[in-house]
Amino acid sequence: MEIPTSFEEFDIVEIRFKGGRKDFFRNINRLDLTTGDAVVVDVPNGHHIGFVSLKGELVRLQMLKKKVDNNEEIRSIYRIATERDMEKFNEARDQEGTTMYRSREIIHQLGLKMKLSDVEYQADKSKATFFYSADDRVDFRDLIKKLAEEFKIRVEMRQISLRHEAGRLGGIGSCGRELCCSTWLTDFKSVSTTAARYQNLSLNPSKLSGQCGRLKCCLNYELETYMDALKDIPTVNRPLQTQQGDAILQKTDIFKRMMWFGYKGDNNWYPVPVERVQEILEQNAKGVAVDMLLPEAQEEPKQNEFVAQVEGNLERLDDKFKSKKKKKKKKKKPAGATGQEAQQPQEKAAEAPQARREKQERPAQATEGGEQEQKPRRQRPPRNKNRNKDGREDREPRENREPREAREPRENREPREAREPREPKERREKREPRPPRAEGQAGAATPERAAQADGEQRPKKRSRKPFRGKKPDQGNKPPRTDA
Repeated sequence: MEIPTSFEEFDIVEIRFKGGRKDFFRNINRLDLTTGDAVVVDVPNGHHIGFVSLKGELVRLQMLKKKVDNNEEIRSIYRIATERDMEKFNEARDQEGTTMYRSREIIHQLGLKMKLSDVEYQADKSKATFFYSADDRVDFRDLIKKLAEEFKIRVEMRQISLRHEAGRLGGIGSCGRELCCSTWLTDFKSVSTTAARYQNLSLNPSKLSGQCGRLKCCLNYELETYMDALKDIPTVNRPLQTQQGDAILQKTDIFKRMMWFGYKGDNNWYPVPVERVQEILEQNAKGVAVDMLLPEAQEEPKQNEFVAQVEGNLERLDDKFKSKKKKKKKKKKPAGATGQEAQQPQEKAAEAPQARREKQERPAQATEGGEQEQKPRRQRPPRNKNRNKDGREDREPRENREPREAREPRENREPREAREPREPKERREKREPRPPRAEGQAGAATPERAAQADGEQRPKKRSRKPFRGKKPDQGNKPPRTDA
């Protein structure tokens, strides 16, 4: 925004010093200042360096808030700090730590009951301010003499409260954030335990006190909200009179508008709305004791338990045996497939096994070069249960057999010793072999049987028993190579 030509900027600037201390100074030289600039200001008996924290019309409002008069007592700003000024200022700040530790030793030697918390040097090193806290009044005249002789400076002793001390030192509160007194809080209002009572907080000093040892300043932040919510909640000074006994107030939930009551000898608490408590108080004021804290709720019509149980069981059975539809994987369409082939995937799937069977039964054909194509391996036909291992039918088919009930009982059969003996093995081996059967006929010769007829020996089958011994030590056996 463009500033009007007739507008004159407010000539007072707010300057911030160490420890969050702020003061107002007049910009008599009309310097072009921005927030955060280091400036040299006029102080009693010398000069000091501070940083611009606020300027413009906001400074006028801040002065009205703090009730500071715009008069001649406001000191002026000399200039913007140079590099030489900042070097002297940093040297003075580095000297503050050693001065504070030496001063504490002197206080301990004198036996004074005070706590030195901070030391602040002036930028020109002509003066030092000692901040301390104490419960009682302290006579520090001898202390000032020894400090002036020790450090060759003018000494100023300033007593501060425990809240200001915590603000100067800084720290992290129980909420996990930086202390309010060291960041933005400037005015410290009195905090009492009544603020904790209004908010229904436990009166535990370790939880209600901050790092300064006093009650937390944040207890006052939400106090007004609680005070507004408590306007409609009645104050119960004595127990409520009921026919069951006297109900004593145990707890109040302000925002839920609910109050808990308990009877003597009963450990249970009963929640009662605020409106019901007001009704009971009015009845007790007339000398009438109510029947109970809460009116009886109207009972809902109960459903037939058996019907509800059966319906619940049927619903669970439906969920259990619900058919889960499996998604079929779609086959990818080949690159050269036509639209008609893509529309008939089921017909192709049905024709595929028939085509595969015809291809296996097709005889080998000679190619143009005279070579014979390799015949695909024929699948072995399923074994007929009516045949023995040699392919001969040794019993009747199942369809022509007699039923089991019509057979002769096992007890009435001829014993095994009285039966006709079987043909010896030597005579069976001398028997002439049968001629080979045609291909495709039941019991046809297979490659294994053909090899056995020519006199070849069958390869012995390996034993499938697990190896239970120990494996031999291979030692430094050379690795196996493909060569």
